[in-house]
Amino acid sequence: MDREHLIEPIKIKVVKPIPIGARSRILLLVFLLLLGNRSAIGGPEEAWVIAIDGIINPVMANFMIENLERAEEAAATCFIITLDTPGGLDTSMREMVKEILSAPLPVIVYVYPKGSRAASAGVWITLASHVAAMAPGTNIGAAHPVMMSPGGIGGGEEEEKGSSGAMEEKILNDAVAYIKAVAEERGRNAEWAERAVRESVSITAEEALELGVIDLICSDIPELLGKIDGREVVVNGKERILRTAGARLVEVEMPLRYRFLKTISNPSIAYILMMVGFFGIYFELSNPGSILPGVVGAISLVLAFYSFHWLPINYAGLALIILAIILFIAEIKITSFGLLTVGGIISMVLGSLMLIDPRFPYLKISWTVIFPVALATAALFALTVGLAVKAHRRKPVTGKEGLIGEVATAETDIDPTGNVFIHGELWTAISEKKIERGKRVRVIGYDHMTLKVEEIGD
Repeated sequence: MDREHLIEPIKIKVVKPIPIGARSRILLLVFLLLLGNRSAIGGPEEAWVIAIDGIINPVMANFMIENLERAEEAAATCFIITLDTPGGLDTSMREMVKEILSAPLPVIVYVYPKGSRAASAGVWITLASHVAAMAPGTNIGAAHPVMMSPGGIGGGEEEEKGSSGAMEEKILNDAVAYIKAVAEERGRNAEWAERAVRESVSITAEEALELGVIDLICSDIPELLGKIDGREVVVNGKERILRTAGARLVEVEMPLRYRFLKTISNPSIAYILMMVGFFGIYFELSNPGSILPGVVGAISLVLAFYSFHWLPINYAGLALIILAIILFIAEIKITSFGLLTVGGIISMVLGSLMLIDPRFPYLKISWTVIFPVALATAALFALTVGLAVKAHRRKPVTGKEGLIGEVATAETDIDPTGNVFIHGELWTAISEKKIERGKRVRVIGYDHMTLKVEEIGD
């Protein structure tokens, strides 16, 4: 009896509940695995795509970083950057490279479409990617850094090794070390990367593939997804196999606010905003209380300064532009027969050409912007001067000066005094000759509230 009493609890507690609990746990585990794996339940993998087209600046860096985080949250299989850039800011480039190197998902940089380039800062971004690809007819290279200084851009190969030369050498050595570290991290040609920085070498897509700078060449994004499918990459120290065949493309367009900031960051647009700002402030000071010119001018100047804070501005060029505005204003106050206006035009054109350092050709202000702005400014101030001169020459219409030359009617006989009716008023008048009542007279003088008149006949 004691034996049976011991056996029955074992049958109840061990034999029956354990298989049921194990089965439940297995089913729950399978359900969770299916729920966490989108492809296992029929949903296609997603490949996020953004376009970095233009100068590398804070706007582009924020746009890339923001969408890389969104792609991670969406559990995308990879993050593709189509790249076409002439270069840009070192600080913005480093932010992008750091995010790519530590990205939790594979990042593919694709120099695309045909005719695009990955120059200067674009070289670092391409080398930092898990997979680097280029389209036929594209190029990569020319990554020599140029130092920005407060008065413009200092340094240069032909500059003596003074303080600026020493600083440029430090920047160059730092750039070389950084690009070699990035290339070695991704197993790419570090020797060529160093030459791209030191010698500004640039190569085609075919040469880049042969030298081990990139991983593959493809004509479009579908071909890219097909070629990288099954490729093994290392993401944060862990091996990962890309599953991109049939992946659904999620093309992310740049939001309106980013497009707006990118537009005003264009050197030509920033230059126009600066000129609009100067004119707005000038017209507000010339006509106090107008309000609108002052508001538009202040907003334009703030937007221009936002762009100028990262552009290689030469203060000498900026000073010449301000001098041009002063000369135009002085033309209104001083009779120079157009000399101040000519000097203002010359000063504005020279200042506009000097505003951006010529060693940054992709940042220079277009001639098609400089000349129309200079001519429009000159025309505006010439019109202002013309109107001012015309106003000075115009016959006065008020006060005693406005009465000279006016025609009136004699209300009484004037011999030698009488009354005339003019401007709706009755005035005392004198005349050297007798003038009968009703005759037309002209005012030829004014003396202590008395008009001197002469008869002009019928």
